[in-house]
Amino acid sequence: MILQVNDIHYFVEVKGEGDPLVFLHGFTGDTTTWSRITDQLSVNFRCVSIDLIGHGRTESPKDATRYTMERGAADICSLLDKLDIPNAVLVGYSMGGRMALHFSLTYPEKVKALILESASPGLRTSEEREERRKKDHALADRIEREGIKDFVDFWQEIPLFASQKRLSDGERSDIRQQRLNQSATGLSNSLKGMGTGAQDSLWDRLDELTCPVRLLVGELDHKFIHIAGEMKKLNPDFQILTFSNTGHAIHVEESRKFGTIIEELLFTT
Repeated sequence: MILQVNDIHYFVEVKGEGDPLVFLHGFTGDTTTWSRITDQLSVNFRCVSIDLIGHGRTESPKDATRYTMERGAADICSLLDKLDIPNAVLVGYSMGGRMALHFSLTYPEKVKALILESASPGLRTSEEREERRKKDHALADRIEREGIKDFVDFWQEIPLFASQKRLSDGERSDIRQQRLNQSATGLSNSLKGMGTGAQDSLWDRLDELTCPVRLLVGELDHKFIHIAGEMKKLNPDFQILTFSNTGHAIHVEESRKFGTIIEELLFTT
């Protein structure tokens, strides 16, 4: 369905009935990235998947200042209100995980539990953020200049997704097509407004989270294993779950196991 909130038309997919789960995809993703998970979980839960601004069937405005974590979180809050969802469990992957974390700190009353897959609280120092911001803007300019196909050819080969080469040809083709369907303007502005370089550091605020927080990481994703460990040091109540022989996109590489783990977590939360 299409819902308009705060001047933006958002695409939202809802499956099933019961306690609500809200799914937020990563950069270059959309609601379809969660399809196998939501098909599995919708037997017991109301699964709400959102195409974030600049992605999928949601609008891609030309103004890059519209793409911020603050405004994105406000949009999600408005979407939940329109769907009559007072609070929910949030599941966020990578960029969507950063958005879910920001949302949880801004609207804690709306979050029953937080499940973060391969996500971070941003970069700790202003120097790190400035260096990353320059890289994000350079990549954003490349997307606008050379187009989606050139970008996807580059993006699918970065080391972060090396473990996805073990997927079947059909699965890899689906992922590639999902990326090719994106808007150059949307992806470019997402990098400028919601990239890791643009996001404020949330490291010093992790102790504010009082809801159950689960950090899901892949055994082969060493960078995010380290990040999860550092996050737990700042809030010992966080629980880390490591998926064996899996990389950054756990829900893609081990969709059935991912869905089962979430189901088990929710029935014990």
